[in-house]
Amino acid sequence: MDDTGGNLIIVSGMSGAGRSSVADVLEDLGWFVVDNLPPMFLTTLVEQVVGTGAAPRLAVVVDVRTGLFFDELSSAIHDLRLKGYRPLTLFLEASDDVIVRRQESVRRPHPLQGEGRLLDGIQRERELLGDIRAGADLVIDTSSLNIHQLAAKIVNAFGDEENAELRATVVSFGFKYGIPVDADVVADMRFIPNPYWQPDLRPMTGQDKPVSDFVLGHPLAQQFLQNYVDVLDTLRTGYLNEGKRFVTVAIGCTGGKHRSVAMAEEIARRLREKGSPTLVVHRDLGRE
Repeated sequence: MDDTGGNLIIVSGMSGAGRSSVADVLEDLGWFVVDNLPPMFLTTLVEQVVGTGAAPRLAVVVDVRTGLFFDELSSAIHDLRLKGYRPLTLFLEASDDVIVRRQESVRRPHPLQGEGRLLDGIQRERELLGDIRAGADLVIDTSSLNIHQLAAKIVNAFGDEENAELRATVVSFGFKYGIPVDADVVADMRFIPNPYWQPDLRPMTGQDKPVSDFVLGHPLAQQFLQNYVDVLDTLRTGYLNEGKRFVTVAIGCTGGKHRSVAMAEEIARRLREKGSPTLVVHRDLGRE
């Protein structure tokens, strides 16, 4: 067996980060989805479903709900690779305050909370999932995503199994709100003059043509775009050679409204021209 990884996904991540929503989207895309599988059965399932061709694409959700069995996940993934399979690991992340809010809204206890506080359970889960997150092929921070935005990311990543190109997500953000935790590479646009100080441009965003023209028309912006897209093209070649099919490019400015938005849109356009399926997310637009 020599699976390229395009038809086998291991979904894991924090409770409340959207695992069930992702499972639903994958199922709608035609994936055969198995939820809450004890890791000890992972290899057998993959051999029976993928190895025999019973289902063309398999997604398995594995998380701490399996209790002590979860400790076996890393060894199960290692065993799959020894057998010639190359599973892609998707990890779903969210901030503590968002997880608390989501857990309280559904009125369900955290699986590791026990008799302690909800935050104690979240901390135990982060520690238990540390190795899985570190080795994940794709990390998605769902803290600021609604269900439709999360679905768009999943469709962009897994909707076309025939396309082995690098799939990119370009995220604009404001540094005053923090760097996206799922970013693979980060670029700072604060070297470009800020449209905020132009009274006629201040109420607009980087998606409006006057602001985009102001930002992209600066000589340093053009020089940056040429050099940075070349760097991303180099990363694209290296990532694909190493079997990595996903990259999150974070583009920041002060508030995430003008410069980062305009540059993110242009970077995404140029990446698409080079053949990389690219999704644009403006994380902090409208947050002010």
